[in-house]
Formats: sequence, structure tokens, C-alpha cells
Amino acid sequence: MIYIKLFISFLKIGAFSFGGGYAMLPLIQEEIITKNGWLSLKEFIDVLAISQMTPGPIAINSATFLGYKIGGILGAVVSTLAVVIPSLVIILLIAHFLKKFKESKYIDWFFKGLRPVIIGLIASAAILVAKNTIIDVKSLIITLAIFYLVTYKKLHPILCIVIAGALGVMLY
Repeated sequence: MIYIKLFISFLKIGAFSFGGGYAMLPLIQEEIITKNGWLSLKEFIDVLAISQMTPGPIAINSATFLGYKIGGILGAVVSTLAVVIPSLVIILLIAHFLKKFKESKYIDWFFKGLRPVIIGLIASAAILVAKNTIIDVKSLIITLAIFYLVTYKKLHPILCIVIAGALGVMLY
């Protein structure tokens, strides 16, 4: 029964996650924490950290790790397949009908309508992570410093990770 619930949960997440992995974080939170109670919020934040450290898309990494944590190896396989299936089907359909809908104003309007939704979902995910990781003044300083370096100084993200680690060592 757990595998069916995992499959349905991640199928929904995969089907309604326009905008990539960060946009799907509120959906994952709703399904995994709020609806099913499989993880605590702290565990969820830890999963995000692990998903970020491993190569590959955050959606697949999160699904695999959460599936494993909840249902072992079979849970990882079920969750990963479920989160990928909707995108695969949608891409195959788009490829099949691309010429027919390429110039459609309705399709253009649809995607223009999705853009603000994606920004809202990503902002929601950012706020969720910030509320649970900025725990003191030191972590706020690191956050603001890295934000400034990436946004205004256009520093490479890998270099920012090294700087953040060094700041962490110095401040903690």
C-alpha cells in the first residue's frame, strides 16, 4: 500500500511541477509532510540539502531519496519513476504535436500565464527553506553575503559555496 501511495504522490508532483525542481518543493512539502506525514519539516530540509549535493535534477534526487527513506529501494524506484513519467509523456506529446501548435496564440498565452505561477512556487520554496535554515545572525550574514556575491558580483556558484563554507568555519 505504501508503494501505491508513493507512486500517486510523486505522480501528482511530477504532473503539476512546471518550472523545475524548486517550483515543485511546495508540492513535495504538501504531499510528503502535510498530507502523508512521512517526514518532519527538518527532515525535509535535510533531504533538500542532500538533493542539492548530489549530481542530477533536484526533482529526481528528491524523489529517489524520499522514496528510499519511506519505502526502501523499491520506494526509491517507484518514486523516481512516478515523478519522471508525467514529464516524459508531456514531452512526447509536445514533440508529436509541435508543428501543429507551434504558432498557437493559446499555447503562448498558456505559457505566459504559467510564468508568474512558477515564480510564486519558487519564492514559496525559498521562504520555506529560509525560515528553517536562517536560525541566527551568523546564518543571516552568510545568506546575505552569498546572495550579494551571486546576484550583484556574478560570482560563480561553486566559488560561493567555498566562500560560504569558509564563512561558516570562521563564524561558527
